[in-house]
Amino acid sequence: MDAQTTEPAMPSAAEPSVSPVPAASATGSAPAAKPAFPGPAPVPTQEAPHGIRYDFNLGARVVVPEGAWRVQLRDLDTGNILFDTQCSGSFINSSKRFYVRFRVEVWEKGESVFRHDYDATGREVLIQFPVGTLGDPMGWFPYAVKFQAKHNCKLTCAMSDALIPLFRDSYPHIAFIKTDDVKPETYYATYSIGLFFDDNDHVWQPSDFRHVGLHRTAGYILGVDPEEVAPRIAIADPTPPLDVPYVVIATQASTQCKYWNNPAGWREIVKFLQEAGYRVVCIDKFAVNGHGIVWNHIPHGAQDETGDRPLTERARWLRHADFFVGLSSGLSWLAWAVGTPTVLISGFTHPTNEFATPYRVFNYHACNSCWNDVRHRFDHHDFLWCPRHANTSRQFECTRLITADQVKDTIRKIPGFQTPQAA
Repeated sequence: MDAQTTEPAMPSAAEPSVSPVPAASATGSAPAAKPAFPGPAPVPTQEAPHGIRYDFNLGARVVVPEGAWRVQLRDLDTGNILFDTQCSGSFINSSKRFYVRFRVEVWEKGESVFRHDYDATGREVLIQFPVGTLGDPMGWFPYAVKFQAKHNCKLTCAMSDALIPLFRDSYPHIAFIKTDDVKPETYYATYSIGLFFDDNDHVWQPSDFRHVGLHRTAGYILGVDPEEVAPRIAIADPTPPLDVPYVVIATQASTQCKYWNNPAGWREIVKFLQEAGYRVVCIDKFAVNGHGIVWNHIPHGAQDETGDRPLTERARWLRHADFFVGLSSGLSWLAWAVGTPTVLISGFTHPTNEFATPYRVFNYHACNSCWNDVRHRFDHHDFLWCPRHANTSRQFECTRLITADQVKDTIRKIPGFQTPQAA
């Protein structure tokens, strides 16, 4: 899990909007900040009779020309009428940006002239994933696969080009493009997957991600079964990188609350694994990482395979490892995806936040789960974020009070673990 905000600008209200048909953008204005996702085409992409246009690119969108029109949006699964308005020369956009099986119906002078029920069969659909994270899209992508199977659509997934090689060969029926290459005029429907912290009106997600789990939120956004499924990862080189038993670890994270803050924890675990006959390999991106006066080093004794390497290379290290020991971070999600037993150490997230693993290490006696507490808004600009105990003796106690012995006992439960001669 990569704790990063991926929120587009929120609409000002929870009601569908009616506005004049968009005109061409004015020139000479100051450039706006780059949004988290590419926006939809200015005008709906689908043509209908009488000059009507519609699509489902970030909600149901309808354009009607000048005249005496009535436009209605309905949720076919609940039977609720979501919006009904009289208008002329207008652009109508539903408030909900997540999947809804909409019906769009338009009347002219009291006569129904157009009705369309959402049907993505054989149509172009775009699902957008934020750039700059690893674990989040790893957990979210399988729900895009479920969406494609459910609707039999022509699915395109827009994501970081660093992630595309992991998925492309395993999913030949899905198109993968870089986010910057999105052509919004192509699509019948578009859905954006992200962490929507301030979505109080449930515009972008039907359920707050902190309640349902970081990865399962994508299932709710896309209207598919939220049961977790690991993605299939393609690795070009099937050979093990080492010819001796080894364990992969990842000790670095994007913010200090994600670290295992027990000061001697990693040192003891590396020694424990080496005494069991394992080579211990660290595949973090950075050997040293931190901010300000706080800096974290990979453990002494670990084989240093850090560096800015392709994710496919890291996946190869993980796939052939006896098991993986890491944090609530992207490499744990990658280990889960390639099927490697994963020991996950975390306290700032509740266990329901990540994928299920029988080797989750968690201490309920310490303060915990602030990330999933809707009363605390995560600040990814604050490297030392600890909303309940910042600047006190209890700061980061959620993992500081996870002992090396607890982690050792969890590792011993892994089938095939080599018992150390001296623990």
